[in-house]
Amino acid sequence: MSFLGKIFGGKKGDKTPTTGEAIQKLRETEEMLMKKQDFLEKKIVQEVDIAKKNGTKNKRAAIQALKRKKRYEKQLQQIDGTLSTIEMQREALEGANTNTAVLQTMKSAAEALKHAHQHMDVDQVHDMMDDIAEQQDVAREISDAISNPVAFGQDVDEEELERELEALEQEELDEALLNTGPAPELPNVPVAEPVAAPKAKPRAKVEDDDDLKELESWAA
Repeated sequence: MSFLGKIFGGKKGDKTPTTGEAIQKLRETEEMLMKKQDFLEKKIVQEVDIAKKNGTKNKRAAIQALKRKKRYEKQLQQIDGTLSTIEMQREALEGANTNTAVLQTMKSAAEALKHAHQHMDVDQVHDMMDDIAEQQDVAREISDAISNPVAFGQDVDEEELERELEALEQEELDEALLNTGPAPELPNVPVAEPVAAPKAKPRAKVEDDDDLKELESWAA
């Protein structure tokens, strides 16, 4: 039986593990192999120390230590390769597990959508949409009819109304003129000519006459 077969219990008739179980097994195997790596790395260091100590004293012991070191290094390389393989397999399983979850979700959504559409008929939906559109048109017509002002007396002649208005204005003007009363009496115009005022005597001439009288009195 192979190494992986021992890990997953690969016997005929055994139940196939789920992706989650397989991923968990691979992680446990990775941890075990990494512990084995640490052990081998320590053994390699020990064998190197033994070879150094016996290099000049006991050549045979030093060579045996180096041989064991080579075996440990070979095992370490094998473990490195195994870990790389397990890591790639684990990543593939994790990707498959994710894809499985996504597909299950999409399948559930498709079934739910199918179940929802079972209660719908395309023709009924179209008829319903036509009814809605028709009712919207009716509502729009009602709104337009309500918003338009009621047209009372639209048959009245505008020119006739203007003539009637002019007659009313003329009537008011006539009444205003009749209510003004008689005009106030004006004063009589005088017939005789006005008497002219006496002209004032020039001041210079008066002074000359006074001087002349005083001269005549002194000469007498």
